Amino acid sequence: METIPVSLRQIAYLLAVAEEGSTAAAARRMNVSQPSVSLAVAKFEAGLGQPMFVRLPGQGMAPTAVGARKLGEMRALLRHARAVLAPAGEDAEGGELVLGVLSTLGPRYAPQLVSRFRARHPSARVRIVEGHLDDLSAGLRSGRIELALVYDFALPSDLAILPLADVRPYGLVWPGHRLERAGAVRLADLLEDPLVLMGLPQSRDYFLSLIQSQGARAKIAFETGSLEMLRSAVANRMGVGLLATDLPYDLTYDGGRIGRVPLAGDLPPHRVALASNPSIPQGPVARAFEAQARAVIAGQ
Repeated sequence: METIPVSLRQIAYLLAVAEEGSTAAAARRMNVSQPSVSLAVAKFEAGLGQPMFVRLPGQGMAPTAVGARKLGEMRALLRHARAVLAPAGEDAEGGELVLGVLSTLGPRYAPQLVSRFRARHPSARVRIVEGHLDDLSAGLRSGRIELALVYDFALPSDLAILPLADVRPYGLVWPGHRLERAGAVRLADLLEDPLVLMGLPQSRDYFLSLIQSQGARAKIAFETGSLEMLRSAVANRMGVGLLATDLPYDLTYDGGRIGRVPLAGDLPPHRVALASNPSIPQGPVARAFEAQARAVIAGQ
């Protein structure tokens, strides 16, 4: 049998270097000596015949193109090895989950889900990585992220999706707006005013497709990547808004207030979901987190 040139422990050192940006920081994180980490890097680079990292003076170490690909394969290998070597019936205790979170969903769901999960599994570790859909999809494919809390809209077809809840879009208006107390309104009637549009790629595409599906047109006041900027802009009469993220309060950052307007008609929902990479086996922490997320969000 051919000897494997590096150990699983040394692979963990390499991943720590990639995430921390230096061998010194990786050594502190792994609680080993810096020479041990440097040796693992040198050993793998020698076997590969190419550098895994580029050394940038004053900036630390960053993966090369080849290194980035190999690191992704290492993450998948390490996760698979942990799943294979785990004792039968192992639970989530003592394990780790890297959870990707779509930035528009994060404040509404992630802290509450993680807090409840930690209360139930106190020795499990959950690390949150925020990002846009492209970042999270790349993280899932590389194995850097194990689960991602996202909206199931325009997701890559190679990802596995666990639906959690369907949320209905709604309109936002300022106090005293003509539609504030009108009940359910047509989207076209709401969009007689300029629209403050959520400008993140996935959200932007969803709301524009929603407007098109209703035969309506929107005059865009401006676009923003921030939920709270959108809400404050509406409170200050810069335009009406559209949201799907269910926020149970009407106060804005600057002390203003907004009114929530239900929308009439058959509108496609925005589905909250957990995405994963089906080619990488899930560990017990991810499986336990999925089960709890489904119960908590469905209960809401």
